[in-house]
Amino acid sequence: MTTEMKAADANSERLKANLKRVEELSQRLIGAMAQKKMVNPSLSGPSQELYAKALTAYWQEWMQNPAKVMEHQIEYWSKSVTHFVEAQQALAKGKLQAPEDPGPRDRRFANPLWDSHPYFNFIKQQYLINSQAIEQAVADIEDMEPKEKRRLKYFTRQIVDMMAPTNFLSTNPDALEKAIETEGESLVKGLENLISDLEANNGELVVRLADEEAFRIGENIATAEGEVVYRNRMMELIQYAPTTDKVKETPIVLFPPWINKFYILDLKPANSFIRWVVDQGYTLFVVSWVNPDVAYRDVGLDQYIEEGYLEAIRVAREVTGQDRVNAIGYCIAGTTLALTLALMKRRGDKSVKSATFFTTLTDFSDQGEFTPFLQDDFVDGIEAEVERSGILKSWILGRTMSFLRSNDLVYGPAIKSYMMGETPPAFDLLYWNGDGSNLPGRMTVQYLRKLCQDNAFIEGGVDLMGERLQIGDVDLPLFAVTCQNDHIAAWKDCYRGMSRTGSRNRVFLMSESGHVAGIVNPPSRDKYGHYVNDDLTGSADEWLEGATYHKTSWWPVWESWLSKRSGKWVEPRAPGSAEHPPICPAPGEYVKVKAQRSNR
Repeated sequence: MTTEMKAADANSERLKANLKRVEELSQRLIGAMAQKKMVNPSLSGPSQELYAKALTAYWQEWMQNPAKVMEHQIEYWSKSVTHFVEAQQALAKGKLQAPEDPGPRDRRFANPLWDSHPYFNFIKQQYLINSQAIEQAVADIEDMEPKEKRRLKYFTRQIVDMMAPTNFLSTNPDALEKAIETEGESLVKGLENLISDLEANNGELVVRLADEEAFRIGENIATAEGEVVYRNRMMELIQYAPTTDKVKETPIVLFPPWINKFYILDLKPANSFIRWVVDQGYTLFVVSWVNPDVAYRDVGLDQYIEEGYLEAIRVAREVTGQDRVNAIGYCIAGTTLALTLALMKRRGDKSVKSATFFTTLTDFSDQGEFTPFLQDDFVDGIEAEVERSGILKSWILGRTMSFLRSNDLVYGPAIKSYMMGETPPAFDLLYWNGDGSNLPGRMTVQYLRKLCQDNAFIEGGVDLMGERLQIGDVDLPLFAVTCQNDHIAAWKDCYRGMSRTGSRNRVFLMSESGHVAGIVNPPSRDKYGHYVNDDLTGSADEWLEGATYHKTSWWPVWESWLSKRSGKWVEPRAPGSAEHPPICPAPGEYVKVKAQRSNR
């Protein structure tokens, strides 16, 4: 027997052994999936009513304009048959050669075999033909409400993305090549990754995006020096240590969203917004929200405001001996900061000198990409879920957000982990993205019903804490930072809300990039530029037309604005005071609590 034959036999044996291992792991897989508990189906998709409406509308279109519908059908049939004939002709030539036209570029189909091999090329082309036909059929439905049609488009897109040939082993050349190269070892590792994810989430499939063992909060991420100087059931308040010989008189209190952890602003020293602010000579306080469990089921926006915002502002004033602070709110924390400022206006409380908003929505009249999730069937499902469990578990919200970018945040990572057997990357941003928080039941329903669905803060006012709060009550100096490609808080939607405030001194700025990268954009990198225009009297498009573009980061622009509202230079302040001595080092304890993953 030749050396080559012996090597081939050895490879064959390894392949058989690995495939046998796959069979053994399958039993463990069944056990992991058996742990899954039934979840309200409305949390995974629309009610059947939406599809019934679509079918009715399509049938009406057929009856009223049969020529148009037949034209679509014939075009689809023609493309499919022509495609089949071309593939047959290519095979008849006796060469494994695909048609010359490889089709549109799509990074899912980066492997050269998609264009050069008749089998994979045929599958790819037919998938693209099918996708176009389905999306065209939905686009041409006319007798549907705009919101319903937007929802139908979203869920149709989800089906189209889910059925991509790259999502299946037999039609993914990358996965097949990897399996052969590794004698099946990649399939074994992939199955182990799948089982691990299922076991970690009690049978619910939540794709792990990052290597969770690579990061330690307070050790290699969230390492800015500071102390927790106050703690209650809602939050820890961190005061960061000064790094300059003098500091500005007026302190800053930063409120991050409680959907995610605050350390997105302190991932590493090179891109830490927290470190940069301190290095500019500011006394910075940052709220670290509690990760709620079922004991918080009755906590609402009023508790976040009273025990979170107002307490943090009070403590920061007491620690620094100042009458006023400058406040920052990010995303949902910015929305709630606006509510807090309206309440303070009603109460005659002038403790906040200026407010900065990062990617903040206050006007929900256009729900944008969240339209599918803000209709009654989905919100009813969430309300039933939080009534049952007391909280909205982080994986439910995380899954919803991920499916807004399903190819990047669901299918792509799943392919690499489960079919290619790759270990998730040690990527700090993806680690943070997966480190979500649960949400209190009452707060979740308040936010979805009052703010998102009713748009009450804009239209008539929100009744909270004995007051009716309206956007026009927010009248102190404002600085709004939005992001051009933000799919969570679209900049035009942020603009509408900001233009409705009562402030006479306001700046609206749009950074390039998205919800996170557009905010975390240190001047040392200057990766993304920004647009700025102080005139908010026109429409969003008019604002952009009159805006000035700068290639640099927005951070120094904002700091220059804030500096004028931060008082004189004073001696630096060590964290804490006699009344509020340090409790523990930053980043504190609340941020280390992982979200409840059980479905029970």
